[in-house]
Amino acid sequence: MPPVAATATAIGRLMSPDCDTWSSILNQRTEPNPGRIIDLYLPALPAMAQALDASAAQMQWTLAGTTVGFAAGQAVVGPLSDRHGRRRPLLASITLHLFASALVAASPTITLLLLGRVLQGFGAAAGVVVALAIARDLYGGPPLVVLLSKLALVTGLAPIIAPVVGAQIQQLSGWRAIFAVLTGFSLIVLVALAATVPETSRLRFPDGHAVVLTYRARYIAVFRDRRFWGAALIGGMNFTALFAYLASSPFLVQTVFGFAPAQFGLVFAANSVGVVIGIQSAARLAQRIDPQRILLVALPLMAAALVSILVWGHNDNPAFVLGSVFLYITFGGLCVPCVQLIALRDHARQSGTAASVLGILNYGLAGLLSPILGLFPITSAAPMSAYMLTATCVSIGALMYLLRPWQPAQRQ
Repeated sequence: MPPVAATATAIGRLMSPDCDTWSSILNQRTEPNPGRIIDLYLPALPAMAQALDASAAQMQWTLAGTTVGFAAGQAVVGPLSDRHGRRRPLLASITLHLFASALVAASPTITLLLLGRVLQGFGAAAGVVVALAIARDLYGGPPLVVLLSKLALVTGLAPIIAPVVGAQIQQLSGWRAIFAVLTGFSLIVLVALAATVPETSRLRFPDGHAVVLTYRARYIAVFRDRRFWGAALIGGMNFTALFAYLASSPFLVQTVFGFAPAQFGLVFAANSVGVVIGIQSAARLAQRIDPQRILLVALPLMAAALVSILVWGHNDNPAFVLGSVFLYITFGGLCVPCVQLIALRDHARQSGTAASVLGILNYGLAGLLSPILGLFPITSAAPMSAYMLTATCVSIGALMYLLRPWQPAQRQ
């Protein structure tokens, strides 16, 4: 097919209401996904700590460094994608991720590994920001709910499935092979992206008026939106709670509960069922029920699951702890597409900026607050659960004070 005809065909598919087509493109082409770069090496954390002569707290700092880098990257990539289009910032970011992954794979010290992880996070930022911005470029209303749910499914499954894959890679070839795989994957994504994903920012505003807004004007439009801040804070605190589980679970499950690395991976795989149930249920419910009211049900249920761990989750009963975590993740899955929909639906002209602020709060809060959890030794599930419960209570406060679910927003 001639290049012009191929481009016309691609744009025609973009403008069609085929959410399955676009969810496939976004999921496969705008990665690396932050869940993959964070969670793929979780089963290897104890082995990495031993190999690099590092403590558990230092290894948790590598997780925090990745999230801080990811938040900083979104602050840059989001506004750039609004101003200069989606493709160029995305290509540059994935190229950075490619070289950062190679640096981590070869790191001889914990200091160099930490630097590489920060750069990995910065390079991976475009994956989520640009995917959400493209979704808002193309759709609004119920079709946007469907597409966001499909994106959220991949984002939600990545933290659950990645440790399973990482555990197998570690057993076969060691922890450095995990980052070698990420390097190769980044190269494949970079080539596929350059060859297949067209520019979408001009499709929604073909006369170009979307790019005349200054960076300051875009941020002002986002910052003045009370509902956006409510959704962003809920998303940030929910991810902060999930991040606490991700950072603590390798040591809790393997050291305290005595599970092998492969069994640890299976625990995460089991939670993937909860993610699928939650996100897909939200996709169906949000087409008929205001997403704020879905959050009104899901967040208290998440808090209840964590309270049960604090009351009955003893070290001699790991099944109860892990079962309660499963319920927490299921109800958390209900929140993901709802938060994204609320945050993006009023910001078509600055969707990249809105997505970047959303991501900054998600990963920035998790990265900045996670050292608090590191102050407590991992001898039981209590510190992790108390930390997660505190974050969930903040989410409930944001729902009631900022989103005000008794005042449903107008659908767009």
